Order: sequence, then C-alpha cells, then structure tokens
Amino acid sequence: MTTMMGNSTEAAARAAMVVSQLRTTAVNDPRVIAAMADVPREAFVATEAAELAYRDRPVPLGAGREQNPPLATGRLLTAAELSPHDKVLLIGAGRGYTAAVLAELVAQVVAVESEAELAAAARSALADAGNVTIVEGALTDGAADHGPYDVLIVDGAVEQLPDALVAQVKTGGRVLAGLIDGGVARLASGVKSDGFALVPFADIDCVTLPGFERPRAFHFPG
Repeated sequence: MTTMMGNSTEAAARAAMVVSQLRTTAVNDPRVIAAMADVPREAFVATEAAELAYRDRPVPLGAGREQNPPLATGRLLTAAELSPHDKVLLIGAGRGYTAAVLAELVAQVVAVESEAELAAAARSALADAGNVTIVEGALTDGAADHGPYDVLIVDGAVEQLPDALVAQVKTGGRVLAGLIDGGVARLASGVKSDGFALVPFADIDCVTLPGFERPRAFHFPG
C-alpha cells in the first residue's frame, strides 16, 4: 500500500507521536510502530480536526464518532500479535485510519462501518489499498460473508461483545477490544476456544462504539 506522507510538519508530528506516545507505553512491535509512523492520521479524520490528529486524545471523525487516541490503537495492534498472513475483521472502520495501518501489517482487512458518511470516506481514502474491504452495516453484525478471520479487532470500547462477532473468528484466533466495565474503559484480549472471555490487559481510555450496550434491567415503578 502506498501512503500519503503529508508535509514536513505532519511528518514531524507523526515522529513525535511515535517517540512520546508509542515507544514509552509498551507499543513495542517494530512493525506496528513503523506502520503508525508511515500512515498519515490527518488524512483520516474530519477536515476541521486535522491539526488535532496526533494528540493523545480522541479526534472527531464526524457523524458523532471519534478516532481512538494513538496509544489505544497502538496497544490493541501490538497485543494482537499480527502476522503478515492474517485476515483481520476490524469493527469500527471510521474514516479508515486503523484499516490503513493494518493494511501494512496483514494479508487482508475487512473493516465494518455503520455510518454511511464515514464508510464513504474510508473507501475513498483507501481506494488504492488492494487488501482492504470496507463493509457498510451494523457494527454488531460484522462481516460473516468475508470470514472466517484470524483476528477480530474492535477499535473502540463496548459494554458487551456479541457472540455473532466471536463466531466469525477461527478457533485459536485472537480477539481484541476496548471493554467498558463499571463505567471504565480498558483494553482487553482473548483467544477463541471452546470457551471465550475477554481479559483486560491495560487501563487505557478509548472511544465508545455505538450499538454494544448491555440491555438495561427494567424496574417497575414502586
């Protein structure tokens, strides 16, 4: 995949992101670091938010959504232990940033996005990426028609991960997500086997994805 390197100011901001946000916080996979140093985040956020692209906080995408901070994405991709042969299901494509990073790391990326505006932007930004497929649809549905997958990455925090998504992962496949527990978001991982559970591995804030809320208990008025 050929990326747009951007101007010298943006390239310097990417280099600073790598040094100050990634290398110091257990993002230690050289391939992940190289890909995040190469892909221009400013090309995958809302135009008015481009100058915020490299800050260590969520960045607006439009349509009421935000892009994960670099640290959250970097830790998820590092924990995934990605192989060049992997086929990855990405939930929450946004405008395509994480899919662009993954495209440099794995064989195939299927990225699901529920917002039509964001899915269109991702398709445009990734038009030259031959190993990325953008699927517009409910995030909770995934993309079973393109599976099965070696890795499932949910690029944001959810209250619960539907069984239908985990079912699209091969036995022995890895699952990474932000997990909301008691109102706190943590990064979590798991391996699909006869049983499955996500286990938190880092207390790092990440953006919340819509549609993954636990059903609220109904209380009759007393």
